[in-house]
Amino acid sequence: MNAPLIAPVAAHHRADWERLYAGYATFYKVSQTAEMRDTVWNWLMDTDHEVNGLVAENQDGRAIGLAHYRPFARPLSASIGGFLDDLFVAPEARGGRVADALIEAVAAEGRRRGWSVIRWITADDNYRGRGVYDRLATRTMWITYDKKLP
Repeated sequence: MNAPLIAPVAAHHRADWERLYAGYATFYKVSQTAEMRDTVWNWLMDTDHEVNGLVAENQDGRAIGLAHYRPFARPLSASIGGFLDDLFVAPEARGGRVADALIEAVAAEGRRRGWSVIRWITADDNYRGRGVYDRLATRTMWITYDKKLP
């Protein structure tokens, strides 16, 4: 597989993005509705919203991977970092370094913006993804918690 073209998500990516994001939700066993995807899509299309998106396109121009990212404040270091919220590669495109290209594109954007770090989380049992992440970044000692709010 040739290196994918990484591009900002655009209106013409909607159908591919929808397929990929639904696949991402399925992978993490998250119930996601069309309305939820509409909300995220609208965030991505709103240049004033903090969430940004990239897609990886194959040689035919079809999106085969996605990444969503946003800035976050790091008070302890008095800096701004980038948070990689979502990363997903279509099953048929895995093994072709698509995730590498998407992560590097987010890192390049972070360097451009002067961010101090790109951070992301993944499931403990996402062994294939963790193999990629272990090659590209440093695993931290931090454990995350969620407190549900009504």
